Amino acid sequence: MSDLSRKILAAALLAACLTLPVAAQTPAPTDQAQDAATLSFFRRVEISGFVDGYYQWNFNHPVTRTDGPERLFDTRVNSFSLNLTELSIEKRPTADSRGGFRLDLDFGPTAARLKSTEPGGVQVFQNIGQAYVSFLAPVGKGLQVDIGEFITPVGYEVYKTKDDWNYSRSLLFTLAQPFYNMGIRSTYSFNDRVSAGLYLVNGWNNIVDNNVKKTVAGQVAVKPIKNLTVTETYIGGAEQVGTEAWRTLTTTVASYTVTPKLTVAGNYDYGQDKQSDARVTWQGVAGYARYQPTAVFAITPRLEYYNDPEGFTSGAAQKLKEFTLTGEARSKDGFIFRAEYRRDWSDIPFFLNNNRFIDHQNTFAIGVIYALSSKGI
Repeated sequence: MSDLSRKILAAALLAACLTLPVAAQTPAPTDQAQDAATLSFFRRVEISGFVDGYYQWNFNHPVTRTDGPERLFDTRVNSFSLNLTELSIEKRPTADSRGGFRLDLDFGPTAARLKSTEPGGVQVFQNIGQAYVSFLAPVGKGLQVDIGEFITPVGYEVYKTKDDWNYSRSLLFTLAQPFYNMGIRSTYSFNDRVSAGLYLVNGWNNIVDNNVKKTVAGQVAVKPIKNLTVTETYIGGAEQVGTEAWRTLTTTVASYTVTPKLTVAGNYDYGQDKQSDARVTWQGVAGYARYQPTAVFAITPRLEYYNDPEGFTSGAAQKLKEFTLTGEARSKDGFIFRAEYRRDWSDIPFFLNNNRFIDHQNTFAIGVIYALSSKGI
């Protein structure tokens, strides 16, 4: 082989060696498409969560806890206590990606209390706060259908204190309403002023149904003027084992923004069922006001009246009232601090004070919540 041939061969081999690493580092077209699809999926998914704890003092001096049904969640006294922690992952359906899902994983005493009457067993389901799949049907502006377990549409409050105005839950939330439902729901917004929802579920607080009957619900939300929203909800179905008697509940919720710094709201519930073939009823009203002079500070009073004439929901025939005053401070990085005074009272001796029952109870609590989200707080 001539010198020229050897030089040409050596140059070709060197060029090949220099191009090999570049070729190895360049993804194939299929890999690029897969990477793009993965990034697109995670851009659509929101990962969020929170940690919620509190310290509470009860002036009636119970030993370790407040066990009345009206205080089902913030029960521990004179103790630093965990309320609820949650990790949530959600993909909301959109017009260009119509499938979606949500999974809330809940841990802590509130998670156990929420599922304490679950027919499927508290140990099996207590860590599932919500779990459903969604589809946005191409009907009009979009008909969303969700199948699975979700927070009930009834009432003004939810079980996550970070999403409420007060730290403690209301009498209506604790005594008058379901916490969650399992089934199918469909929601549709006709325009900016009117939306509606239809629900077919197993029942009140039933992931596993406790009978063969189903419960139906309907909801209409109307915004007659710019700052006023009124929501009417009905839920009804056979909820007890061994009887086909219907339990019904109608709920009216209204919220009005008086000024950019002041919002007022109200919630009225009326429910009925049967017990030993006798009709039982319960009803109550809650009023709220939230004054927020700055983005950091807010103050929220709440006043309630609750009538349980047969003792069906509270365990004693009585008229309950409560007043709550909550002060709140928020930081831009996700912390929520709340200080709260609450007074409950009844027309009968209902609250334990040392070793006897009296007609009132006063508590003071400090709650600390830290919330985070992959899409910002």
